[in-house]
Amino acid sequence: MRWVASVRGSIRIANLVFTPIQFGLRNLPLAALDILIVWAAIIWMMVAVWKHYRWVAAAQLPYFVWVSIATVLQLSITWWNLNR
Repeated sequence: MRWVASVRGSIRIANLVFTPIQFGLRNLPLAALDILIVWAAIIWMMVAVWKHYRWVAAAQLPYFVWVSIATVLQLSITWWNLNR
């Protein structure tokens, strides 16, 4: 289960680089890709951990909901700005 720590670490790194991409570089497509990577990694981690530690996977649900809302928001912002 060491790989779970590396997945969690990659989620943290992707979270940390989101703000500089979004607000520093002002690169909406790259920010959208970054948050999609975070969203997919959370799902992957929850599915992989579920069979071993269900409570750990279930504890990630509020975080997953929050990232899902942020993903929809980011994709909407990207879509509206690219189609202006």
